[in-house]
Amino acid sequence: MKNQIIYPRRVFIRRFLRSLAGFAFSLLSDFEIRGEENLPDKGPLLVIGNHFSFIDPVAVIRALPYPIEFVGGAEFPHAPAIVKAIPNWWGYYPVFRGTGSRFALRAAEEILSQDGVLGIMPEGGSWAEVLRPARPGAAFLASQTGARVLPLGISGLNDIFPIKPGKRPKAVVKIGQPVGPFTATGKGRERRKQLDEIGLELMKAIAALIPDRYRGFLAEDPEIRKLAQGTEVYPWESLVEGEVEGEVH
Repeated sequence: MKNQIIYPRRVFIRRFLRSLAGFAFSLLSDFEIRGEENLPDKGPLLVIGNHFSFIDPVAVIRALPYPIEFVGGAEFPHAPAIVKAIPNWWGYYPVFRGTGSRFALRAAEEILSQDGVLGIMPEGGSWAEVLRPARPGAAFLASQTGARVLPLGISGLNDIFPIKPGKRPKAVVKIGQPVGPFTATGKGRERRKQLDEIGLELMKAIAALIPDRYRGFLAEDPEIRKLAQGTEVYPWESLVEGEVEGEVH
């Protein structure tokens, strides 16, 4: 893997797509970026955020100035055709949920070793509109590379689609202060426990950036936590993405 991953890449097409994302969000929403003073000058940087909408990565591209790479789900079953095309135009490292996706993780490590900026949604999918526990991928990369982690709170994107003529819903990306670095030194079950603890810290950093009604299992309101029960179930726990019909992204 060494030296096979180029960072940054696709510079010109990504510059065009970033401009296109800015135009689309300004046309379809009242888009606001908060907390830009928290942006580090350089990487390595692992960018994380809540994942409630299939257009969350596009909002991240719009909000951040970096030449960002992504690892993300291999399939987008509920996204419109035009949105499905964007990840391929931008270029990303696909993760087939339910597998180890070693290539994507190794590529991510290589990008961060080059002081790059990498985006990953810790929840592993957008099957709910409240916060869910982190999957181990983001914690693994944070602990493996020692990169600082930049949390984002994203809200309002689910109000954009389907498009409502004459209306521009409020959409916000709130940038938090970087957290970390993190370490995990255990092996086997002990290491997984440490990764889960790091994952919880990452989700707490995200939760602080979104309204309590979206915080799910981390909400201060016990009624919200109660209503969120069941959303934590990972749809691909016993499935492999791409092998069955009717998967939930």
